[in-house]
Amino acid sequence: MSFEKLIRIPNDRVAVLIGKSGNVKSKIEQLCHVSLDIDGNTGEVLLKSLGDVEKIKPFKAMEIVIAIGRGFSPENALTLLKGENTLHVIDLREFAGKSSANVERIKGRIIGEGGRARRNMENLTGTHISVYGRTVSIIGDGNKLRSTVNAISSISGGSMHGTVYSKLEAVNRKEKYEKMKLWED
Repeated sequence: MSFEKLIRIPNDRVAVLIGKSGNVKSKIEQLCHVSLDIDGNTGEVLLKSLGDVEKIKPFKAMEIVIAIGRGFSPENALTLLKGENTLHVIDLREFAGKSSANVERIKGRIIGEGGRARRNMENLTGTHISVYGRTVSIIGDGNKLRSTVNAISSISGGSMHGTVYSKLEAVNRKEKYEKMKLWED
């Protein structure tokens, strides 16, 4: 079975995808058993699987390319290969409408002063968050991803940061309690 997919990323992210001396591109190709044909002028990336390989690898490569295109560093994008991590992209126009001023205001709320709000959410959920263009992207596993999406939706909808952090802390306490209960049983 062969897999082929054309992905378009922003032109200013092409250099990050290629990496210094092509090392990022090579690493993705090696780890995921794919070939990447990158057009630096259009930002188009043609991803092809190499032979019969694990069925999940080309899809993970696709997610990694999209993650780098959405502003993640190659190191954070490659965490998609660990465990059950997946990528989730939220279009901020869902909350702001077509107003670019509202999109910028919401981005400011998500990032926070000096990046503090984004860092707090990353630390509380164990995820990676990237705010790029009109999107917010998250890399994490199932439950953590869901908690982070809910937190970003709440902040985008106007909730206070403290309230959102309290909810995330409550989710963490509940998770720890459930793990502890499993060990006791």
